[in-house]
Amino acid sequence: MSKVQNVEKMTNLMSKFISLVSYKLPKDVEKRLKELSEEETNPLAKVIYETMESNQELAYDLKRPSCQDTGVLQFMIKCGEDFPLIGQLEKILRNSVYKSTQETPLRHNSVETFDEYNTGKNIGNGTPSIFWEIEENSDEVEIYTYMAGGGCTLPGMATVLMPGEGYEGVVKFVLDRMTTYGLNACPPLLVGVGVGTSVETAAMNSKKALMRPVDSVNENENAAKLEVLLEDGINEIGLGPQGLKGSKSLMGVNVVNTARHPSTIGVAINTGCWSHRRGKITFDRNLNFEIGTHVGVAL
Repeated sequence: MSKVQNVEKMTNLMSKFISLVSYKLPKDVEKRLKELSEEETNPLAKVIYETMESNQELAYDLKRPSCQDTGVLQFMIKCGEDFPLIGQLEKILRNSVYKSTQETPLRHNSVETFDEYNTGKNIGNGTPSIFWEIEENSDEVEIYTYMAGGGCTLPGMATVLMPGEGYEGVVKFVLDRMTTYGLNACPPLLVGVGVGTSVETAAMNSKKALMRPVDSVNENENAAKLEVLLEDGINEIGLGPQGLKGSKSLMGVNVVNTARHPSTIGVAINTGCWSHRRGKITFDRNLNFEIGTHVGVAL
């Protein structure tokens, strides 16, 4: 195939994958929601979980988004330096978003700032959001696709703490946000906490945390302890599914941490709602692909 043909092929495949992400939850989220439903004792909460399950079944059967807010499309890319379409990848992703917006359809969620008009295409100045990592000695590309909703992920927060506040300050920051905003984000939530050296590194870490599986554990022993403590603490708030009370408020807490300046602790929080629409697809140089987050699906 020529490069032009490969660009068209990858655009079509990514468009179908974006559509899939809109109406089919990843396997780890499906599993955790089922577990939470089975563990729940609050009658209203159990009805809400049953409604969520019915909603997902209808979305898959009808091939329509499981939530009307299909978010701002965000892509986290780990691209091999030798992947043949590395130079065309941003154009491919933008065009695939537009194609999926027309065909799925997806809600038009790209409004040009200050000019205040909706592009009607789901693409605009800086949207979709595309974040890059380049991998040495590789000819593959791994793409996390995420629908960042206006009620859950996009109202995230980040700050920089002084070192005297310590990791207790991290806990306070997260719990303050969850008590003031958590019920608006459509629980049960996947909470992504990022710790780093500045606002931007912490924010990026918190978004990466949402790409991790719900049941994953941080490799750092102390960070893993923090995940457990935060999950226990947030569950004690008692938000329950849809913020209407219940025994559990969360699918889980994921922490992603990187090194920091000795005088600062950057911390950020992002939340994924119960309809946590993310997916991972990996292409080789010949555009053979593997979907790592969903089972029993085809493009």
